Amino acid sequence: MLQDSPMYWYLPAADVSRARAFYEQKLGFKPSEEIAGGVVYKFVDGTACFLYPTSNAGTNHASQAFWQVENVEREVAELRARGVTFENYDSPGMKTVNGIATAGGAKTAWFKDTEGNILAIVQDVRQKR
Repeated sequence: MLQDSPMYWYLPAADVSRARAFYEQKLGFKPSEEIAGGVVYKFVDGTACFLYPTSNAGTNHASQAFWQVENVEREVAELRARGVTFENYDSPGMKTVNGIATAGGAKTAWFKDTEGNILAIVQDVRQKR
């Protein structure tokens, strides 16, 4: 049922103009369409997100979304060159080194957008059989 349908995620923004500047200039997103004061960004395989205005932006303390990438170090370097700042974490079982944590079969790096949303890039590093 639901697993046979494309999944989209919401990106809440207190200031859509400010958030658009981050997503379009720093991350390089291309807007697909504007709807109800927000904007849709499309990605591969029919996935997309909707950046929308709300006063609840930045209230989630967990990751909002992630991108599965082939090489997390390369993505981190490219995003840093565009001015993206990565989060550093040091907790039991997870510590970032140069902005990247390796745990649970993945390399992961987290960053926040201008609205306080936590986003991640993830590389699967499990052994393939």
